Amino acid sequence: MSTLRRIDRPSPNHGPRAEGARVELLILHYTGMPTAAHALERLCDPAAQVSAHYTVDEDGTVYAHVPEDRRAWHAGRSSWHGAGDVNSRSIGVEIVNPGHEFGYRPFPPVQMAAVAELCLGIVERHGIAPADVLGHSDVAPARKEDPGELFDWQGLAAQGLGIWPAPAQAGSQPDDGPSSGTEIAALLGRYGYDPAEPRSLLAFQRHFQPDSLTGTADAETVRRLRALLRQTGR
Repeated sequence: MSTLRRIDRPSPNHGPRAEGARVELLILHYTGMPTAAHALERLCDPAAQVSAHYTVDEDGTVYAHVPEDRRAWHAGRSSWHGAGDVNSRSIGVEIVNPGHEFGYRPFPPVQMAAVAELCLGIVERHGIAPADVLGHSDVAPARKEDPGELFDWQGLAAQGLGIWPAPAQAGSQPDDGPSSGTEIAALLGRYGYDPAEPRSLLAFQRHFQPDSLTGTADAETVRRLRALLRQTGR
């Protein structure tokens, strides 16, 4: 039985999904505004022309904005595995946090618990694969940083929401590092990132190596990327 406190806060900002589109991605965002009230007002303002299916407040309250069978306007210019119109292929969840512009901070445990419960229902209803639970920065690395390096991706992956690179095995031989940026880009492209976008590497680190936001592929970055490719068979 659901323990979520859900409040309907409809947004007028939505439309039909593209013909033949199937929901196959779950995109997580932070609101990036000073308060939850500011974010909710914007998401429901017809002049703003932005929305999401849900917003999760810091106290765990879930606001429902757009029915899941409709195309919410949350991802903007974005792509995954070379395919655009992410909005038609996804469910979008906003998570209240001021973001990097207004005082980025950790996400409270009660909020993360609500995110997990909400998202488990979404992936079950739509058959979304764990590896296709993504951040806004994953699908729009040139423009976005959210939900950012303080978001507990590893904790969600432990619950089946996303995946996390397997730890290095004691005594195992390290992966050979790629010899060029071109090879790194190719590996990122295999996973799903835009290989032509230089900030894809930083987006990968925000999600999978948040303690090393260098934008440069060190040996651990390469190991984690290759571990994920092995885990997903990509």
